Amino acid sequence: MTVTAPPLEPPPLEPPALGRRARVLLLAAVAACAACGLVYELALLTLSASLTGGGITETSLIVAGFVAALGLGALAAKPLLPHAAPVFVGVEVALGLVGGVSAAALYVAFTFLGSSTWVLVVATAAIGMLVGAEVPLLMTLLQTGRATDARDTGKVLANLNAADYAGALIGGLAWPFLLLPFAGLIRGAALTGMVNLCAAAVAALFLLRGHLRPAARALSLVALLLAAALLGGLLVNSSDIETTSRQRLYPDPIMFAQQSQYQEIVVTDRGGEVRLYLDGDLQFSSTDEHRYTETLVYPALSRDPERVLVLGGGDGLVAREALRQSAVREVVQVELDPAVLELGNTQLRDLNGGALQDERVTVVVADAFRWLRDRTGGGFDAVIVDLPDPDTPALGRLYSTEFYGLAAAALNPGGLLAVQSGSPYSTPDAYWRTVSSVSSAGLGVTPYHVHVPSFGDWGFVLAQAGSPPALELSATAAPRRFLDPATLDAAAIFPPDRPRLDLEPSTLDRPRIVDDMRRGYQR
Repeated sequence: MTVTAPPLEPPPLEPPALGRRARVLLLAAVAACAACGLVYELALLTLSASLTGGGITETSLIVAGFVAALGLGALAAKPLLPHAAPVFVGVEVALGLVGGVSAAALYVAFTFLGSSTWVLVVATAAIGMLVGAEVPLLMTLLQTGRATDARDTGKVLANLNAADYAGALIGGLAWPFLLLPFAGLIRGAALTGMVNLCAAAVAALFLLRGHLRPAARALSLVALLLAAALLGGLLVNSSDIETTSRQRLYPDPIMFAQQSQYQEIVVTDRGGEVRLYLDGDLQFSSTDEHRYTETLVYPALSRDPERVLVLGGGDGLVAREALRQSAVREVVQVELDPAVLELGNTQLRDLNGGALQDERVTVVVADAFRWLRDRTGGGFDAVIVDLPDPDTPALGRLYSTEFYGLAAAALNPGGLLAVQSGSPYSTPDAYWRTVSSVSSAGLGVTPYHVHVPSFGDWGFVLAQAGSPPALELSATAAPRRFLDPATLDAAAIFPPDRPRLDLEPSTLDRPRIVDDMRRGYQR
C-alpha cells in the first residue's frame, strides 16, 4: 500500500523589496516620527518645569529614563522583526496616541492628585520604548528583499540615522518656536500625535502596502481612525480640560491664563483682589503689594537717583513707584518674558498706572544676566532686582555671586542695589544665602524684612560698594501707604528664632540656593 503525502503548502512569499522612491518616503516618515518623539520628550520636560520646578532630579529622570527606555524598546523589538511592517505601524499608532495624550495626563494628574511623578515616569518609559523600537523595525523593512553586504548595510544605517537625527532637529526647533507658543502644552502634544498618526497612515496605506496582508491593513486603518478620533476629541476639549484642571490649583476665579515661552502666567480676581501667579507661584496680591513694593523700592531711592535700573518686575509695579520719585529721569526695565510685559500693559495696567508706557521708561526684552554682561552706556544710580524665587537652575543663576557682581558693576559711585530675597522665616537658608551671595560680590549689605500678609515675613537686601548702607528714606520721597521711617528702622531687626546665618554664597558652579529652595518651607 502506498501512502501519498499531503501536498505541502507553498512557503509564504517574502515581501518585495521597497523601491527607491518608497525608501526615500519611508525615510521622510522616519524623520517625521523622530521629530514627534523629541517633541514628546520636550513636552514632558516643559511640564516638569512648570508643575514641579523642573529641578535637576526631574530633568535627569526624564533624560536618563528616556535614553534607557530607547535601549529596552530596541531589545523588545527583536522577537517581532519577522513581522516588521505591521509591528512598525502599530508602534507608530501607539506612539502617536501615548505621546499625544501624555501632556494632558500629566497636567490632570498634577492638578487632581497633587503629584504627577509616577505619570512622568510611565510616560517617559512608554514613549522611550516605542521610539527605541523604531530603528530595528525600520532597518529590517529597508533591508527586506535586498541582496546586501556589510557595506550596503552600513549605508542603509547611515541614511536611517541621518533621517532620525534630522527629524529630531526639526522637533527640537518646532517645540519652542511653533508648537508651545501658538498651541500650548496640551494642544501642542496632541497636534504632534496627529502628525505621528499621519506618518503611520502613509506608511501603512501606501509605502508598506505590499508588506501588509489585507486583514493587517484593515486593522491598521481601524486603529488609526480610533486614535485620531481620541486625539481629535482631546484637541476639541483641551481648553475645557486645561481650564477645569488649572482652576483646581487656584483658590480664586481665573481671569487670565497663558502659557508663554518661559512660564505659565495666571491672573485671578475675587472681589477686586487681583493676584498674579508665575508657574503656580504667587507674585503679588493687589491688597498688599504696596507693602512689598514700597519696601523694595524706596530704600534704593533714598539718595534721589536720576537713572534707575529694574531687573525683572515686568508687572510694572516697581517702575510705578520709581516714577513717583521726583528726581527720577529714566527707568530702564529689563524683563525676559514679553508676555508678562504685555500683561503689565493690559490686565495689570490699572495697578501699575501705565508705568511701562511712560515716556521715561525704556523697556528691554532680555535675560537680565546676559543684558548685564553685554550692556553698554552709562551706569545707574540705583539697581532694583525683582525676580521670581530661585527654585529652578535657570533662576538660581540670577541669585549668584556672578550675577550680583555684574549688577554692582552697573552702579554709579554711591549707587544702591536692592534685591528681593525671599522669606527669612519660611526659607531662612535661601534668604541668608542671598545675603551672603550679594556680599561675596564685594558689596556691603544691610538685610531687612517686613510682614506682607500674602507672603508672610518677607526679606530684602540693600547693598552698596564699601560699608553696609543705612536704611533710610529720601526727604523728597513720594507719599507712601505703608513704609515710614519707624517701620524701616524696625525692618533691620531680626528675632532670636530667626538669627542671621553665615552661609557659603551661591555661584554658577555651585547653585546652592536652588537646593535651599527645594528643601521646602520651614514652619
